[in-house]
Amino acid sequence: MKKSTGILLAVLLIAALVAGGVLLSQKTDLQKQVDDLTAQVTTLTAELETAKKDAATAAEEAAAAAEEAEALKKQAEEAAKAAEGTAEIAMVTDIGTIDDKSFNQGTWEGIKQYAEANGKTFHYYQPTGQSTEIYLDYIEQAVNGGAKVVVTPGFLFEAPIYFAQDMYPDVHFILIDGNTNDGNWEQEGGAKYRTEQNAVGIVFAEEEAGFLAGYAAVKDGYKKLGFMGGLAVPAVVRFGYGFVQGIDYAAKEMGLTDLTVNYQYVNSFLPTPEVQNAAAAWYADGIEVIFACAGGAGNSVMAAAQAANGKVIGVDVDQSGESETVITSATKGLAAAVVKALGEYYEGKFPGGQAVVMDAKLDGVGLPMATSRFTTFTQADYDAVFKKLVDGEVKLQKDSDVASVNEITVENVKVTEFK
Repeated sequence: MKKSTGILLAVLLIAALVAGGVLLSQKTDLQKQVDDLTAQVTTLTAELETAKKDAATAAEEAAAAAEEAEALKKQAEEAAKAAEGTAEIAMVTDIGTIDDKSFNQGTWEGIKQYAEANGKTFHYYQPTGQSTEIYLDYIEQAVNGGAKVVVTPGFLFEAPIYFAQDMYPDVHFILIDGNTNDGNWEQEGGAKYRTEQNAVGIVFAEEEAGFLAGYAAVKDGYKKLGFMGGLAVPAVVRFGYGFVQGIDYAAKEMGLTDLTVNYQYVNSFLPTPEVQNAAAAWYADGIEVIFACAGGAGNSVMAAAQAANGKVIGVDVDQSGESETVITSATKGLAAAVVKALGEYYEGKFPGGQAVVMDAKLDGVGLPMATSRFTTFTQADYDAVFKKLVDGEVKLQKDSDVASVNEITVENVKVTEFK
């Protein structure tokens, strides 16, 4: 028994030693894994610190880039201001924009044409409001910006230029569509007109342009016509009066007595639902073509015409591109007048103190026959009637002759004025 016990104890001792060796080996392996993980943690920690430093550097670089961008932006703004400051030809717009398809656009196109052809700097200023004081503020900006000549479109500049011509005697002013006056219509005798040698007023014979439009429309077969003016201002009134007389003139030549004209001032130069609805009502009532003498409001008339398959006559500039409904436009040579006046200024022949009237004789009004959509009215027909205007064979009444459209002498057309 003692020998067996000894053998058993020896076996147990050997087993214990073996187990201890295994455990020791496992411990060594675990320690190695711990050491490896610790090394990885250390590496990752180092990489994280590096990444933080890189991120901080990137943030600093981004901030520096932002500062540089802001500096460049300021430089660009300063450069733009500097460019404005070197503009020797300046325009101050009337209500509306330089792409209004009307007298602002025509005036700007004239400035751009002359300046680019002659290497002159030019810039426009667009007022945020409408008053003599506001317009004078923008004229001051133009003068401070280096303008030698300032061009302004529209009768609303008559009073501002009246004062500006005295305030800036070394600057020249070209007033399109008006003549300078003090704007005080309440005083006895009305506003006082005065144009100094550094200013010129250029107006157009709108009654002749309107006459051509009315004449052509009737010759092209239209018998029920309409006139929608923006506001009853002199230029619009002359367009309307001429339109009615052109209709009557053509009717007499053709022996027609059943022509009618709806006549209205819509009290807006802006496109509105009200104008579109009024035009739609006219088309629904049988009106075939409307002379839309209303600036942006003309687009409302065009929209109504498109819906009703009606026709439109544009105004001031060629508006054939605005709508397929436009059969022609009663145009004024706005751009040509500006180019002519600027040329005279730089040639030392500025027509200071004058009130220039651009009529058919001076090619100041007309119809754009190349883009007109007439069916029977021809270029020969147009040339013949235009010659009558040039030769003075046609005598027209305008705003200085009669007080309302109902006072115009017509025989072959019935005019209905809408208030």
